[in-house]
Amino acid sequence: MEILINDSRVISEIQSDFSKEFPFLKIEFFDAPYSEKKALPKSKIFSNDKKLGSCRRMHNTGRLQITGSSTVSSVESEFWKKFGLSVQVFRKSGNLWIETSLTDSWTLEQQNREGLELSKTHRNAYKEAEERDLTDRDKWE
Repeated sequence: MEILINDSRVISEIQSDFSKEFPFLKIEFFDAPYSEKKALPKSKIFSNDKKLGSCRRMHNTGRLQITGSSTVSSVESEFWKKFGLSVQVFRKSGNLWIETSLTDSWTLEQQNREGLELSKTHRNAYKEAEERDLTDRDKWE
């Protein structure tokens, strides 16, 4: 996939592009310098309606190539080096989003597959609980 970066694009557009390719991952933009293998405080996340032009110091236009074989750390690093954007990749885990800072060496494909597996397991447990009718005493074991 290729993501166009310019000052007029909105964060939510980049997030949407990214999530179309990797539905169990999301990318967040931070108002803090990028640091490899270091989690950034959630309080520093930019609102997703913010334009990229107000989130970065380097105002060049370009395209970022991202593939399933790209590692999390390489994607985060490229956003920072090429466009001055501090981003972190998050992985779906059930109904939560967790930072991937401890698994930055994994590829996006690995992360996405793990997110799928963790979400399937979580969803099935809830579905099973919802299907049980605990109000009907005849079904109690």
